[in-house]
Amino acid sequence: MFQQAQNHRTIPGAVATIGVNERVTFLRKTYGHLLGAILAFVALEYALLDMSSPLFETVTVPWLNFVFGGSWLIILALFMGASWVANKWANSDTSKGMQYVGLGIYILAEALIFTPVLFYANMEMPGVIADAAVLTLFMFAGLTATVFITKKDFSFMAGALNIAMFGAMGIIVASLLFGFTLGTLFSGVMILVASGYVLYYTSNVLHHYRSTQYVAASLALFAAIALLFWYVLRILMALRD
Repeated sequence: MFQQAQNHRTIPGAVATIGVNERVTFLRKTYGHLLGAILAFVALEYALLDMSSPLFETVTVPWLNFVFGGSWLIILALFMGASWVANKWANSDTSKGMQYVGLGIYILAEALIFTPVLFYANMEMPGVIADAAVLTLFMFAGLTATVFITKKDFSFMAGALNIAMFGAMGIIVASLLFGFTLGTLFSGVMILVASGYVLYYTSNVLHHYRSTQYVAASLALFAAIALLFWYVLRILMALRD
C-alpha cells in the first residue's frame, strides 16, 4: 500500500513527448494492466477467503493465526520489503518478464495484507466490502477524470506525499508498539493522502512515464487504489461497529 513518490521532470521518451497514437496505446496498456491487477487481486482474495477452497486451510488459517497472534510489526516490515522489491523490478528497463514478476509480487503482498481485515469484515459486517469497493471506484474515477480533463501536472505533490506517508508510518508503528487505536480521523486523513497519490500517479501517467513503462505505471496506480480502499473500508467498518 505504501509507494514513495518521486520528483519527476519530463524526460526523453516520456508520454508527454510522443505522438497521439503512441500515447493512446500506452494509456490502453496501463489501464488494461491496472484492470488485470485488480481482477487478480479480487480472484486471489476470493480463493483465500472461500472456506471451501484448499487455500483456506493451507494458507489463510495459518496466516490469520500469525496475524492475530500479534505479529503486525513483522508483517508490516515484510510488506515494505516486498513492496520495495516489486517496485524495483516493475521499473526494470532490462526485462519485461521481471516487470511482470514485480507486479505479481505486489498483488500477492497486497492480497495477504488485506486478508485479515477482509475476513473480519466479511464475517461480521456483510456488504461492507462491496460498499467500500464501489465508493473507492467512484472516488478513483472522479480523481482520474480531474487529471485527464485539466491535464495538470501534479508531480509537485511528491514532497508533501512522502512527508505524509513517513508520518503515517510512524503513527502506525507507534500504535502497534503502544497499543492505542487509530480512529476514524486518522483514516479520513489517509483517504486524503491516498487521493493525493491517485492524482500524483495519474498525472505521471500523462506526463512522466516512458511509453515502455506501462507495467510500472499500473503498479503505481494499483498501489494508490489499494491504499484508498483500505481506509475507505476502515471508515465504513468503524461506522457500522
